[in-house]
Amino acid sequence: MEKIKIQPKKLPAKLAVLISGRGTNLQAIIDGIKGGEINATIEIVISNNPNAYGLERAKQANIPTKVIDHREFSTREDHERAILSVLAPLDIDLIVLAGYMRILTPLFIRPYYGRIINIHPALLPAFPGTHAQKQALEYGVRISGCTTHFVDEGTDTGPIILQKAVYVRQDDTEETLSQRILKYEHILMKKTIQLFCEGRLTLDGRKVIIEGIKSIEELGL
Repeated sequence: MEKIKIQPKKLPAKLAVLISGRGTNLQAIIDGIKGGEINATIEIVISNNPNAYGLERAKQANIPTKVIDHREFSTREDHERAILSVLAPLDIDLIVLAGYMRILTPLFIRPYYGRIINIHPALLPAFPGTHAQKQALEYGVRISGCTTHFVDEGTDTGPIILQKAVYVRQDDTEETLSQRILKYEHILMKKTIQLFCEGRLTLDGRKVIIEGIKSIEELGL
């Protein structure tokens, strides 16, 4: 399979962020841009949930928002067509799923493949889907963590970009483990977007090559 260089057309990179809830990863991106950690702008924040607090975070940062409620559409594809119609004129470089709780169909993924990233609160390929931390605790793992990956047509099956391990404590609950992992979600999300902005990511089949390092240890995550 041909290697695909993943990079923005020009800088600052144009981001679209899709959310469904609190928007803590969105806030991390906003703060990362403001603090000079990410060379990008957020062109729009889109939510399928009109009550998502992340919309308020975006408004406080003067970022345009759009609610496209999935309940108003008869199929996933119709809902995604509505999102795509909003994205089309914005010339978006990277779509960031930041707590977006909808599974995307090939209709959405194919035109943007290699330009959609997601954050997942487990060490993929273990524990895909929802309630990953609960799955990890029930399985009895000693180490969990989080993963950023490119989105493909499966559920949390896309090529892995970055991962961070988090030790599981014997008295952990789903809530306590989630909170510790969330801290590193924010770190990984910001670093992944900046690697994209720097043009350091190459897709080689299932493998993501990060230019300039031999191991992600060198990123100091």
